[in-house]
Amino acid sequence: MAKQKLYAGAKLREIRRKLDLSQKDFAAKLGVSLPYLNQMENNNRPVSAGVVLALAQEFGFDVTELSTGGTERLVSDMREALADPLFGDAAPPLADLRLAASNAPALAHAFLELHRAYRQSHERLASLDEALGRAGSGPGTPSPWEEVRDFFHYCNNYIDAVDRAAERFATAGGGDDLRARALAALERVGARLEAGQAPGLRRYDPETGTLHLSDRAPPATVTFQMLHQVALLCQHELIEATLDLARFQTGQARDIARIGMANYFAGAALMPYGRVLAAAQETRHDLERMADSFGASIEQVAHRLSTLQRGGAKGVPFFFVRVDQAGTITKRHSATLLQFARYGGACPLWNVHRAFETPGRFLRQLAETPDGVRYLCLARDVSKPGGSFHAPVRRYAIGLGCEIRHADALVYADDLDLGNARAFEPIGISCRICERPDCHQRSVPPLERRLTIDANRRGVLPYEVER
Repeated sequence: MAKQKLYAGAKLREIRRKLDLSQKDFAAKLGVSLPYLNQMENNNRPVSAGVVLALAQEFGFDVTELSTGGTERLVSDMREALADPLFGDAAPPLADLRLAASNAPALAHAFLELHRAYRQSHERLASLDEALGRAGSGPGTPSPWEEVRDFFHYCNNYIDAVDRAAERFATAGGGDDLRARALAALERVGARLEAGQAPGLRRYDPETGTLHLSDRAPPATVTFQMLHQVALLCQHELIEATLDLARFQTGQARDIARIGMANYFAGAALMPYGRVLAAAQETRHDLERMADSFGASIEQVAHRLSTLQRGGAKGVPFFFVRVDQAGTITKRHSATLLQFARYGGACPLWNVHRAFETPGRFLRQLAETPDGVRYLCLARDVSKPGGSFHAPVRRYAIGLGCEIRHADALVYADDLDLGNARAFEPIGISCRICERPDCHQRSVPPLERRLTIDANRRGVLPYEVER
């Protein structure tokens, strides 16, 4: 089989601009001629093996980033947008979308923004707007939640500066008592801790410098909330500088992202990058053992595993998702080719929905998406008690998975028949963009396919999807 050529012109231009080098200087450092570099940057020629080697040796660049999931995420988002009936049969082929995503990513992002403005101006997402509290936002303005979600999405859910700061905080000076370290940091900025039956998990009073934490919350949650407040008080300048770079369109989006950054710091301090990567490799990603080792919850560990994308020290690329009992996705991230629907719920054939039926147990699933990629999927229910008899219990299910080529690195793959093609269940992204014609769980027809409707015939569905 011929080796696939690597075209990464946009990435080469991005690297050169970050280094503030002219094409001539960059070509000299890569050991190629100026015309050859120009052809590579414009995708007229593939990136040669010599250039890949020079990027690694001369600049310490993680060459796997030349072909990682940023392009696929853009393709997935454009494909979903083009499934809109607005485009009818005019949607370009998949090959053209991949060319646009790799050759002109700024244009692809602009297209997505334009389509989003169209959807809002025609009130096609009015119910979602209301649910997300979009009141007051004008046509063409993304909701704050969407804007923040997309920021983390296209950062691959890894914020290097915040991650490294959290790691330094957790490991500097030795010692394993992270809660004591957090308490000392709070005291240095004049804050004091007070535990009790305060409303909610955490409340900080800037006037008195008092941090109230619920004494009914699990220990892992208490530690996480302390670290969250440490991030807001002690890492304020770093977080604000990171938010400045993001250039959010609204103050509300910036406020939401600030909470996201503080949560990121807390998770990264609770599970420092180097330690959690080593623990993942040692335990073969046994979530329960890792949760015990780091004093964290299983959900926290699963989410942290999906962020291990540091250049030169990447972990297994995972997708991570959390759904509620209605099937609505409340958290999502993917460092794999699998991308979740931006709106609505997940595929009903996915094992994450069955996790509510088997509390306290991990469910394993071998799954295959319509593009032919196979995955090992884990699912488990997560209950969050309110702390008293009358308090409601919040129930979610989390899903974690990776491509099957990484299965040997997971303890959950033991005794599964990975070589049996029939062991892989077909799953999709969402019904309206899934191309499978004969799915028995389909809720709506696929927008990219024609239908045959015959009142005198009835199969599993009241229509047939043309192949």
